[in-house]
Amino acid sequence: MIAKLLYCAALIVSGLAVSVPVVTQAQPVSGGWGGPMMNQRLRGDDGRRLSQPDKRIAVEAFRSSDSAGLLGKGAITVAAAPGAEAEWKLPVYEAAVVDQLAKLGYDTAVSGAEGGQIAQIGITHNVVVPEEVKRKPVSGAMEVGVSNRGNYTAMALNVDLTKPRKAIVATRLDVRIRDKTSGRVLWEGHAEAQTREDDEGLNNGAVAARLASALFAQFEDATVVAPVG
Repeated sequence: MIAKLLYCAALIVSGLAVSVPVVTQAQPVSGGWGGPMMNQRLRGDDGRRLSQPDKRIAVEAFRSSDSAGLLGKGAITVAAAPGAEAEWKLPVYEAAVVDQLAKLGYDTAVSGAEGGQIAQIGITHNVVVPEEVKRKPVSGAMEVGVSNRGNYTAMALNVDLTKPRKAIVATRLDVRIRDKTSGRVLWEGHAEAQTREDDEGLNNGAVAARLASALFAQFEDATVVAPVG
């Protein structure tokens, strides 16, 4: 009976039935982890899993056991570490590191001094989730058939106007503080966080500030290790 009704409806519209699914945004629902509720929260309208950057910042810091009384005072110069990425990626990170060093008590206004310390910084980027492949905005299928009442044509269209998500990139800030005269390492550490490439970018001041702030929050609480040359 249902099949006959559907067939009659197709004849009324001159044998052409176009079905366009309506794209809706999945709404958060209450409930525990697991099962269909969790799947609805984590999937978009087309079933794709919503990959989001991890907002946590991973930090590790170490200081030399013979650095007591040397850190957080005197003149310090900030420079790119040997082998660091292109210089155009460093300025916002350099500014963020300088700001944190000044808060710790260093004299960051002196540059090119013979003595004092030097903070070498490096920036690395690694793709955590690659950029999504571009999709066709309109796709579908057509069916043509013949019945005892004549010919019929049926068409189903799928409209997807969502933009493909950009890559999620992990950005790592490395800082190593050395004594200028002897070259020995007094302190070193790194901080790493994830960001979507088109949201905050790879050379963004907000990302640099977050990483530098999290890293130097561990300045005094850094793990003590044996002196390193």
